[in-house]
Amino acid sequence: MYDAIVIGAGPAGLQAALTLGRMHRSTLLLDSGEYRNGTVQHMHNVITNDGAAPADFRAVARTELAAYTDVEIRDVGAQSVTRADGGADGDFTVLLTDGDSVEARRVILATGVADDLPAVPGLQQLWGLKAFACPFCDGHEHAGRPIGILGPVARAEHLIGLLGRIVGDITVYPIDERFTAEEAQLLERLGATASTEPVASVAAEDDGVRISTASGGEQSVAGVFVASGTLRQRAPFVDDLALRMLPSGSIEIDDFGRTSLPAIFAAGDLAHRASLPGPMASVLLASAAGQIAAIGVIQSLIAH
Repeated sequence: MYDAIVIGAGPAGLQAALTLGRMHRSTLLLDSGEYRNGTVQHMHNVITNDGAAPADFRAVARTELAAYTDVEIRDVGAQSVTRADGGADGDFTVLLTDGDSVEARRVILATGVADDLPAVPGLQQLWGLKAFACPFCDGHEHAGRPIGILGPVARAEHLIGLLGRIVGDITVYPIDERFTAEEAQLLERLGATASTEPVASVAAEDDGVRISTASGGEQSVAGVFVASGTLRQRAPFVDDLALRMLPSGSIEIDDFGRTSLPAIFAAGDLAHRASLPGPMASVLLASAAGQIAAIGVIQSLIAH
């Protein structure tokens, strides 16, 4: 039986495994090969790694983890997490996608979330390449250049406030339904242009994106930011374990990454404290959350 199984090998899971390994706790890190930033070519706003490729970041992390004999890495996903039959409180069985099963005293969930994008043709193909959600991650790369924002006014207003001092012209496109006159006037007061037609499709062109509208109009921009879409848990463990959730759709955790179920911890985009309105999507913050969850695990195992 492992001291801990870490499910997910993004920044949160990798850091959790490192912290556990340094404290000589037997750890299994499960890497399904699926990542929220799987299409992203460069990480930004990550000190010492600004502009680095996420795949390179993960490769270096795995090389570092190889120095710790207490850390085992398996390139396989997890299907379910259940209490071990007849086990003590805190003993869990993890069923893997290859049919194997493993047991641990503690589990850290670090599978992240998935982005459900609005149904705009071409948007999925551009995601993480020329279509983005986070101004902190990708705003600077569009400095002084025109961009499009896709989605409703409420979220677009927030993006304009963050991006307005960075980018060039901003055009906001509604999805499905036209903006009302009042909404269009609000966007104009914020310094943006409100499209009179909903977006019909987006496509890559040269060094930017071509946005087509329902009436056949077209505009070329450097990139698009999405002010619509939702987040969902990437893995089914919330339902398996009946974990307490927050209105954001994320798992509720405390200051040490503990969930509502003893011995189950969570870190990264899939979880946050109730004091926050939503997950703080950031490589650095995910890594920090992974370290904190690992510390919580180690503290809970002192008697073992």
